[in-house]
Amino acid sequence: MKVSNTELVENKDDQELQIPAFAYELVREVLLDDILGKDSPQILYWAGKRMARRFPLSGRDEIISFFRNAGWGNLQVVKESKDETQFLLSGDVVSRRLDVNNQCHFQLEAGFLAEQFSLQTKLLTEATEETKRRAKKVTFTVKWDKKDSLL
Repeated sequence: MKVSNTELVENKDDQELQIPAFAYELVREVLLDDILGKDSPQILYWAGKRMARRFPLSGRDEIISFFRNAGWGNLQVVKESKDETQFLLSGDVVSRRLDVNNQCHFQLEAGFLAEQFSLQTKLLTEATEETKRRAKKVTFTVKWDKKDSLL
């Protein structure tokens, strides 16, 4: 039985399922780093972009819900302007990842944000992350240029 991407995101039964943080950390912080090696940040950025293409969303509210449902943390808009949006990612999962792995990065999430905005604006878009280890939060800056149209 094949499940569509929409069903995967919207399945309320899955929200009842609890996965131990340790299991998530084993895959995200240990296994992926071992497999991808020193290129892990770059590869995961592009993987995030690809994931966004598989799960196209229609706006900021859906992006925020996706982050929560994916177990990536609590995403909120901090600042918006005509050519960029700044997000803050926080929560227990973010705090724990920063505690467990001093070298952890959030490039999968950055790539996901970049591509979601690219799909929504039809403009070439990039996202950068700034990890605030003491505050246990991550800031993403998503930027685009109206001159860099994808059409």
